[in-house]
Amino acid sequence: MTFKKIFAALDDSELSNRVFSQTLELAQASQASVMLFHCITVNSFGDSAVPIPVDLGMNVQLMDQAYQTQRLLLETEAKQSESLLKKYCDAAANQGVQVEFDSQMDGDPGHCICEFSQNWGADLIILGRRGRTGLTEAFLGSVSNYVVHHASCSVFVIQEPNGKK
Repeated sequence: MTFKKIFAALDDSELSNRVFSQTLELAQASQASVMLFHCITVNSFGDSAVPIPVDLGMNVQLMDQAYQTQRLLLETEAKQSESLLKKYCDAAANQGVQVEFDSQMDGDPGHCICEFSQNWGADLIILGRRGRTGLTEAFLGSVSNYVVHHASCSVFVIQEPNGKK
């Protein structure tokens, strides 16, 4: 089976390096074009600054500061994402792969991956799986599980090596 449009979901992790390498290998073998994608989210509980509505007693100035903090955090994440994707894009282009990149800010990663890959016309999605199970998966969810069950094309999941969860 050959693929013509490969959509790779990446982040700033060691696992994403493996996802990128596999994407390059498949793209070169099938002369496919590649879309590198990153969904920007504030994904750690401590970083989220979701303000409480004023009618619950929160000071308006504190609420404004919380919004500004959240906005600055997302802007920083967006710049880091663009830098990361540009680095991967340059590496792919140097290997002769037709490549582009995009990102989505502040959405559910699984949903964003499915939606963007379908809009782009991907016939394969490649992404990593960290191996979360049990309560960790229940609280944080599993992007790869969501994509496997909701994608409109084939999905290739790269498993994180044992011991690196």
